Amino acid sequence: MRIVKSNLKGNEVVIAITNPEDFWYLSHIIEKGDAVISRTLRKIKLGSGDERQQSMVKKSVVLDVEVEKTEVTENSLRVSGKILNDVEEIRKGSYHTLSLEINSVATIKKQKWLRFQIDKIKESGLRQPSILIVALERDNASFALMKKYGFEHLLEMNGDVEKKIMKENVKNNFYAEVICKIKEYAERYSIQKIVVASPAFWKDDLVKEVKDKELAKKIITATCHNTGKERINEIINRDEVKKILKEERIVQENMLVEELMKEIAKNNLAAYGIKQVKEAAIAGAVKELLASDAAIKRFKEENRYNEIDEIMSLVEGSSGNVNVISTEHDAGKRLNGLGGIAAILRYKMSYS
Repeated sequence: MRIVKSNLKGNEVVIAITNPEDFWYLSHIIEKGDAVISRTLRKIKLGSGDERQQSMVKKSVVLDVEVEKTEVTENSLRVSGKILNDVEEIRKGSYHTLSLEINSVATIKKQKWLRFQIDKIKESGLRQPSILIVALERDNASFALMKKYGFEHLLEMNGDVEKKIMKENVKNNFYAEVICKIKEYAERYSIQKIVVASPAFWKDDLVKEVKDKELAKKIITATCHNTGKERINEIINRDEVKKILKEERIVQENMLVEELMKEIAKNNLAAYGIKQVKEAAIAGAVKELLASDAAIKRFKEENRYNEIDEIMSLVEGSSGNVNVISTEHDAGKRLNGLGGIAAILRYKMSYS
């Protein structure tokens, strides 16, 4: 996603959608009560008199829609609400759903843009390394693709291992299948880095079997101990992996939540729960505000969003950072366990 034009004094930002991940970002930026303007197809009646003389045609029009709800699909972000502008043959106040797709251009109008929302749009436009995670065991391999909001599980591969076959032959046959799949994904997703992790020596043995020198240059190895999909979360948090993932949003979010948990354990520079965090925000003590996307959604549904919006504005006004943490991974889930909103402080506070 890229910003085509911004007029923050007029509370308008024009964006162009360039990537499927933009749908997720926009679903967290576009809120109920915002207005979204975009070109769309609308069925219009032509002709006059009775229905037999009328016909329905699809016409390309630009509509200004007051947002009531959004829905992310595989190929679009659907924005539904009342039409605000007068368009020939279309009644103002009627309902319409804008389907924002790849290459769509849309204007988003808000009562007030928060800094973290602009940062989210800018962040989505940053080029990120394409990273493939491979969690390996003797006869199993899990493949996952890193995303800005977590990871996408691609494949679970089981080797056809027979106990009577000699260990070396089994190893080589299964490794050949895994390497073939790695190469396929590397080409399909333009992979820049490949992280191969295992509990024992399997990762090192597999790397020895890679004959393609260019592919081998992209591989780094790490250790993991968990099983199933939990392996992926463990691998993401390994020190070896953080070197190449440090620019990834998911790692930043994990590090923030980890720092928060340490401060809570020390009963020091932390606040959590809406009451404590609001007190800290009013005092200008918040260095990093952490709010889960699930908590923001819950506050909206409970018509309490003004509470969290006030806190975000206070934090921005005192030069703190607002971080919306995704619940697509463990960091967001841990934050939800604290009520979905917490803060890392500049100084220790006593709460009323």
